Amino acid sequence: MSRQDRADAVDREMAKSLLPDEALRALRWWWSENAARLPDKTPGAHTVRYTPSRWAQITPWPSPLASTTCDGDAAVSRAQVTSIVKDALGREAFTEALVATYVWGKGKGGSPGGSGPATLQSILAADDLEAALAGAVTALSQHSAQAAYAALRGRIPWLGPSFFTKFLYFAGKSVPPANGPEPLVLDRVLARRMRFLASVVGRKTGHDPGGSIATWVWRDQNWSPHRYQVYLSFMHAAARQAASTDGWPPDASPDLLEYALFNAG
Repeated sequence: MSRQDRADAVDREMAKSLLPDEALRALRWWWSENAARLPDKTPGAHTVRYTPSRWAQITPWPSPLASTTCDGDAAVSRAQVTSIVKDALGREAFTEALVATYVWGKGKGGSPGGSGPATLQSILAADDLEAALAGAVTALSQHSAQAAYAALRGRIPWLGPSFFTKFLYFAGKSVPPANGPEPLVLDRVLARRMRFLASVVGRKTGHDPGGSIATWVWRDQNWSPHRYQVYLSFMHAAARQAASTDGWPPDASPDLLEYALFNAG
């Protein structure tokens, strides 16, 4: 059996078993601790703090974000970024939408000349950035989240999946995919959660007793479009599984599970 065959076998087993009891217990505990601040049972209230002045060289700057001339910190929630991106896509201001999602994703990790603003400046310098983002949104609306992911993977220097899936996630709130599940964020933390689950399944089934397959497919970066589709299929099914158990909101959205897995460990 080839390495890919073993990876496919682990994927099939994960799709059948979904979240183990230990994970469901952790999620129920996480929800009991966080339900009060997420009254609509979505992560819309999930708020990130950022320092606007550190992004002073970034253009175009979304006007709903705090002015880069402001002193101190500001905050922006998922719900606010969703609104910013919806407005920007309506004006076909794709780069502006990306800036909003990038600042939200980086938060206070951005410092003047640091990896946040400096990397974003490198991304914005790409001649075909606007066309690439527009093509991804078109792929989403006409095909699927996997197709949109494939349209951006490796297209723009410095723009990797950990950040362009944030763009796809927020874009999908106003431009749902023609086929398949809605996009979700996939970054290194979430990939490591999936790696752990895959390693447990691989060990139990004998398809990956040493965990090398889990490490290979759920590496820290540059996941394939197929891997993104596997992730989305798993997350949407696991969200339905969690919703059918006591202690998790029955009508919760898949992105609530994504947020919880990111935070709950």
